[in-house]
Amino acid sequence: MSTEAPLVLAARQLGAHALPWFLVLLAVAVIGAGLACHTLQKRHFRTLDTEEPSEPRIALGLASGFMLILLASSLFAWIASNISDGRVLGQADHALTDAIALHLPRTALVAFSWLTHLGDAAFLAPVCLLVAAVLWWHAHRGLALGWVLALGGTVVLNPALKQIFARARPLHDHGLALETSYSFPSGHSAGAIVSYGMMLYLLLRTLPPRWHVPGAMAAAAAIVTIACSRIFLQVHFASDVAAGLLTGLAWLLVCVSSLEYARHRQQRRALA
Repeated sequence: MSTEAPLVLAARQLGAHALPWFLVLLAVAVIGAGLACHTLQKRHFRTLDTEEPSEPRIALGLASGFMLILLASSLFAWIASNISDGRVLGQADHALTDAIALHLPRTALVAFSWLTHLGDAAFLAPVCLLVAAVLWWHAHRGLALGWVLALGGTVVLNPALKQIFARARPLHDHGLALETSYSFPSGHSAGAIVSYGMMLYLLLRTLPPRWHVPGAMAAAAAIVTIACSRIFLQVHFASDVAAGLLTGLAWLLVCVSSLEYARHRQQRRALA
């Protein structure tokens, strides 16, 4: 009879069937994002521009965002306090990584080694400049500034957190990915949720409604794929990825809330 903790056993089983579970997660995320966007879109267009958002509504939105930031920060703190090898979460991290290394097909590893580049700084930096230039050209200068600050914030925040926790990366010998920085939290995961989340926000703000649902589904697919690729390539533990997503989500909420608040303030001044 096994003496391993249930979380460790579950991690080992998950790692043994990681690819099917990834496909399930991807499908749920993509369909869920599409349905959520469609639902919010229908509610939005029932009251589209009939009146300016009231102060209580703006305050409620900002308060909700603040509570989500607190929740993300609390979850991050819990993960950070339980990632040592002697704790159950640390053991589960190693069990999942070992099981993936044992069971994931080489062809899947190669595919994820290419897909993970969608979260590389070398890929996102020119995308950042291109999107900013397009926004500036079309006179969306506030959005351009917000976009650059959002992506720039992750460049500062994540390396600082890595230096604080100084967690070693998992060991692997597949030769498809090489990382030399610390492991916790995952910079690719944080960068993915901020970059593709902000792209979705810009799409919702600037493009016709027919692009909204496909944009939400594409953003969800990119975030989930990049985050999972870091685990499959064994360059991050699962808790690194979870922490990266949480820090990225918190920063994304700060950026979007700030842009929305500034937009409503500007509209109120224009109507005054």
